[in-house]
Amino acid sequence: MTQRKGIILAGGSGTRLYPITMGQSKQLLPLYDKPMIYYPITVLMLAGIREIAIITTPEDQAQFQRLLGDGGQWGLRFEWIVQPSPDGLAQAYLLAEDFLAGNPSAMILGDNVFFGHGLPQLLESANARTDGGTVFGYRVSDPERYGVIDLDDQGRVSGIIEKPAQPPSYYAVTGLYFLDGSASQRAAQVTRSERGELEITALLESYLAEGILTVEKIGRGFAWLDTGTHADLLDAGNFVRILENRQAMQTGCPEEIAYENRWISAEELQARAKLFSQNRHGAYLSELIN
Repeated sequence: MTQRKGIILAGGSGTRLYPITMGQSKQLLPLYDKPMIYYPITVLMLAGIREIAIITTPEDQAQFQRLLGDGGQWGLRFEWIVQPSPDGLAQAYLLAEDFLAGNPSAMILGDNVFFGHGLPQLLESANARTDGGTVFGYRVSDPERYGVIDLDDQGRVSGIIEKPAQPPSYYAVTGLYFLDGSASQRAAQVTRSERGELEITALLESYLAEGILTVEKIGRGFAWLDTGTHADLLDAGNFVRILENRQAMQTGCPEEIAYENRWISAEELQARAKLFSQNRHGAYLSELIN
């Protein structure tokens, strides 16, 4: 079976979060007790993906590399790709074409947080589909901010519309995309929209037109959070804080997933715990060993 590779799109200018993103990348901002990018990394890890391309702006790449290294501390391998200018989500597949080398992929946006019992099983199901694509629909109160799923009278997906003024449904497409090995080739056929961008919806429409796009609706038991506004950023941080304090379990912890997957040893986990010995993250990692 061909190994699926991961992409994290962590570029963009973050203008909606100015002035806090004027000095650093949005995806490096703290989300409660961890950098924001930890959360999409752990989603890909839960899907069993160990080779990940991280796409950043030229200005921010060194900061990401200082934080994340080569991924070896978590049993991963990171490849670094520069996004010269933010030209739309579909651009990621063009930038990562050499990295993907025809392999299927899972791309996640660097500012998205997913949480829910059964999330690994949901990811495993999407990962098992080697042909076509899988995206996830989530009911939101403000669908006009997202790509929206258009449903026909029988509840089947008939289209995906980018930021519609009059949304045809409340179901937004989340920032997580499982696509087959033809994604880069298809992205090369996407033309710029009226906004001047290579829209991910146009790429997904090519799969939908051939009847090979699966849309999984995420139910009530899941949370999907993005951090597009200052309020969203605060809400996501509070959500994580409440979960962790209530359950005494961490969210978005790459060391925990790597250890449970046996990608790192107990000795390697202990070294990470020692690194964070001055805070509760280190104590949590020590508890995992004991």
